[in-house]
Amino acid sequence: MYLVSTSAMNPVIYFTTLLLIPLLYLILSRGASKKLPPGSFGIPIIGHSLGFLRAMHTDTIEEWFQKRIRKYGPVSKLSLFGTPTVFLHGQAANKFVYTCDNNTLVPHQPPSFKMICGERNILELHGDEHKRVRGVLMSFLKPEVLRQYVGKMDEEIRKHLEIHWHGKHNIMVMPLMKTLTFNIMCSLLFGIEQGASRDALIELLRQIIDGSLSLPINFPFTRFRRGLQAREKFRTMIVDLIQERRTALNNQTAFPHQDLITCLLSIQNDDNPIVLSDEEIVNNVIVLMIAGHDTSSILITFLVRLLATDPTVYATIVQEQEEIIKGKASGELLTWDDLAKMKYTWRVALETLRIYPPVLGPFKKVLRDFEYEGYIIPKGWQIMLAAFMTHNDKHIFPDPSRFDPTRFEKQISIPPYSFVAFGGGPRICPGYEFARIETLTTIHYLVTRFTWKLSCTDSFTRNPVPFFKRGLPIEIQPK
Repeated sequence: MYLVSTSAMNPVIYFTTLLLIPLLYLILSRGASKKLPPGSFGIPIIGHSLGFLRAMHTDTIEEWFQKRIRKYGPVSKLSLFGTPTVFLHGQAANKFVYTCDNNTLVPHQPPSFKMICGERNILELHGDEHKRVRGVLMSFLKPEVLRQYVGKMDEEIRKHLEIHWHGKHNIMVMPLMKTLTFNIMCSLLFGIEQGASRDALIELLRQIIDGSLSLPINFPFTRFRRGLQAREKFRTMIVDLIQERRTALNNQTAFPHQDLITCLLSIQNDDNPIVLSDEEIVNNVIVLMIAGHDTSSILITFLVRLLATDPTVYATIVQEQEEIIKGKASGELLTWDDLAKMKYTWRVALETLRIYPPVLGPFKKVLRDFEYEGYIIPKGWQIMLAAFMTHNDKHIFPDPSRFDPTRFEKQISIPPYSFVAFGGGPRICPGYEFARIETLTTIHYLVTRFTWKLSCTDSFTRNPVPFFKRGLPIEIQPK
């Protein structure tokens, strides 16, 4: 070993070393002070992905989360889909994630979802861009606009029941509810009536949904490749619709709130600074179709199952709905005021969402290091929020396994960010009112026109939303 005296050392190197020592000390001290959340990253590359997906598939995801909480607490680290991840749980975590600034956390969808649905959709955007797109979509989805579409939705539901329910003895609920919600969206979003165009769109949408939830492997015959191809065909059809509606508006043969597309194009015609490009309209239409196709159909399916197994809830809903019929002429369509009277029915729907939420919680990407509950969450990691678990917190919802619609009689008693079936904060679901109208109108006609019983016991899995393995078969009788 050779020792070099400071007198023999180059003066520049000497003074540079003196300056670097404190800086090096600060860096090392900062690293030493970092306290990552407890937990492990599991098997290299695979991490905890297989266990997570298995729990989703067997509907044991809550037990999987609870096991982590018992072992590590409400904050822990793991690895999912090749990314270091922090698992968060609890009301405080819900509030933090749903209200966190966009310099710290931003939405994080799977790569396949972004590539198929497009990067300019409401789920991907954040900050001012998110506000802009949300503001435009809310011009159609806000209550004061949707109230004028209740009659149109009523007609679509009656038509569906006439075709798929009347004269039948055995049906599968979930596939039919997906067909119904798709047809409602085609009618209200696009103004597309039944026929070849609808049939083509629903097949493309199924391929888009499958592809957006697959591994992004762009090889022939893969789900992802089929999803990309379906997206291009879907895009072409929507762009053609946009051009047709734009021409009709210019010729005054369509009116501004005829459907979603005419509404968005009318905003553009007003030289509004928050307009959407045609490509943004396409991207957001795809996302709205995916969201509406899954969430409302799942809720209605669970309600049908509930009403077949809980005679007390069934009798109370029937009474409420028959009271509404008494005040209407035969064949008269439902109105916004009729929906406002369905208070108990909607409380049952909310309690169903509490127990069976379609979405478990969001993923977020970490843009900068930040501290949470004494732990450092590093930049580049992702957050997995188990938002739905507050639905089963006995301190918030006493006896959480018991089905009790009275919990929602006075929603003010439920702490903020505890019931998050529709999300929370500035990103709360813009389609909340649309889903409420759709659900209440459908249940009204089901309970006033049919009785039913389950054909068999049917369990469900998550992929990633609930899906009944047999489609929930029932035996129906007309009233």
